Amino acid sequence: MSAAVENENPVTLDMSDVDKWVGKPVIFAELWDPCNATDIRRWVQAMDYPNPIHWNEEFARESEFGGIVAPQSFTVAMDYGHGCHPACVGNIPGSHLIFGGEEWWFYGTPVRPGDKLTQKRRFDGYDIADTKFAGPTVFSRGDTVHRNQNGSLVAKERSTAIRYLIEEARKRGMYDKEQRTPKKWTTEELDEIARTRMDWILSNREGVSPHFEEVQIGDKLRRRVVGPHSVVTFALECRAHRQNIWGTWRWNAPEGVYDPAKEDAGFSENMTYDHEAGLIDPRQKDGLYHGPSSGHINQDKAEKIGMGGAYGYGASMSAWFHDYMAYWAGHEGYIWHSKSQFRMPAFEGDITYIDGEVIDKIEQSAYGMPVVQVKVKQTTQDGDVILSAIAEIELPY
Repeated sequence: MSAAVENENPVTLDMSDVDKWVGKPVIFAELWDPCNATDIRRWVQAMDYPNPIHWNEEFARESEFGGIVAPQSFTVAMDYGHGCHPACVGNIPGSHLIFGGEEWWFYGTPVRPGDKLTQKRRFDGYDIADTKFAGPTVFSRGDTVHRNQNGSLVAKERSTAIRYLIEEARKRGMYDKEQRTPKKWTTEELDEIARTRMDWILSNREGVSPHFEEVQIGDKLRRRVVGPHSVVTFALECRAHRQNIWGTWRWNAPEGVYDPAKEDAGFSENMTYDHEAGLIDPRQKDGLYHGPSSGHINQDKAEKIGMGGAYGYGASMSAWFHDYMAYWAGHEGYIWHSKSQFRMPAFEGDITYIDGEVIDKIEQSAYGMPVVQVKVKQTTQDGDVILSAIAEIELPY
């Protein structure tokens, strides 16, 4: 299948290599080891989520959890590919991708130190639309099902990848570096950011859950702020994914099964891993140095793929809002479902404000208990929306 935009010089996408993977199992990779408490601590440190049940051993032991427990956002760190990989299979010549959004279903099974998750992944399909960013653009979907070592269902994720033609994005220049000069923050501005951050930390550090009956439609959650974002914070986020530590995962495709992720993930030559060379020099398949993620912290590579400069990870944006909702919901709360759209990346120099509002209360939900619906927006200091999401959250009843 091919798609073209009708103009004097039509831009065409070659989807022939993608079409053959629709509906099929893909991405056969698995982490070697169970997680430990330090993996969880590393995650919340990188996501700037100082909830003490995830890092403070003494506090966590005194809680109902009896010890360190992972946040629900940590599920993606137990996987290969930042959650996005099954949405990016098949070669689209001249393309790259950015993460476009995701939907999560959770099943009541927490992740604790000592757990090992395994995944089944499939490529669901795609749609094509014309965008201001890059003209004809592919919105492709991939599914990942997570189970723990006991076979218990932990979560399902449906990710959306935005696959675009690099030259078309560069031509349109939506994120040119001239338009994306990182903001320089004054001392007074940084002090205000710090106050907003601390107000949020103190808003529910003890993990007290609001009761379903007490919550009202229109209630606002306390504002959270993350940032300012920098190359350093992006690198910390990358390293918090367990797959990005050398030697932590393996390919495990069944004998005779071709894995499109290993053989040809569809990225341009200068944004591709060298898996064979990586057996000698692990940097060759390390996302901070090589491969499709290296543009996040390498400005020259970012410019070559139409992003203009260092930019953040979609998986981090998702974690910020999941952690935000979980902090409000407290120790007795639980996120059963969420759906988000990523509107634009978090760029170097920006901050991210996170705001939420209760928009509905559902007495008889599909999850077997009452839930509240919370709408969340993430915005920059200029008011640009980078993420919008809705989640259904259980509270004590």
